[in-house]
Amino acid sequence: VVTLSLLMYPVLRSLALQLHSAITGSYVSGTHSIAFINCLNEQIAKDIARAIMDKKLAAYVNILPKSSALYFWKGELEESAEILLIVKTRTSKIDELSNYVRSIHPFEIPEIISLPIDQGNPLYLKWIEENVPRD
Repeated sequence: VVTLSLLMYPVLRSLALQLHSAITGSYVSGTHSIAFINCLNEQIAKDIARAIMDKKLAAYVNILPKSSALYFWKGELEESAEILLIVKTRTSKIDELSNYVRSIHPFEIPEIISLPIDQGNPLYLKWIEENVPRD
């Protein structure tokens, strides 16, 4: 019974938050997230961004211009130029987004990091919700 309760907790929490939001009309912190994805070049970034949008895994993707990156790879310090995607989506879509990006990304271990959105313009957050289908 305890195991079942623990397994059901995310589902029950999600339902409770949706109900709270519907009743009060307020934004529930963490309902939406921003994901950061690095890409080797602009064409790969555009291809991945388009694929994310085609699958309706995001409402909006920024493609930021070239930046320099320093990182350790296989024990060596590396330096490269990268393009950064900033993806706005529902938090409930992060796992699906991450799995999908890993399946199409050319990097062996692509950077896919997400942060929950704590607060923001309520109209913008509602727009994200309207443009990314529920699970």
